[in-house]
Amino acid sequence: MLLRSRMDFLLLLPHGQHVVLEIDGSQHYTRDYGCTPDAAKYAETVAADRDLKLRGYEVFRFGHDELKRFDDAQALMWLFLPNMFRHFRVSS
Repeated sequence: MLLRSRMDFLLLLPHGQHVVLEIDGSQHYTRDYGCTPDAAKYAETVAADRDLKLRGYEVFRFGHDELKRFDDAQALMWLFLPNMFRHFRVSS
């Protein structure tokens, strides 16, 4: 059961495939509003990924800086999404 899981995006694809897209800001690996590295916070993030994967979810993470500018985000998604759909054999 995933009642305690928070996901940025959950894609429910054909054939029972579940894909999680996460956008990681500094809150995933720092404390004090992004000033101090926090290994425990990072450990929580990767532990959550492991748990999701064991439950049959595929997890793809993006760094906040990859998506900060609209043009960069759009270019990245135009490349990533068709490749992801092809990988999971989702047809248009």
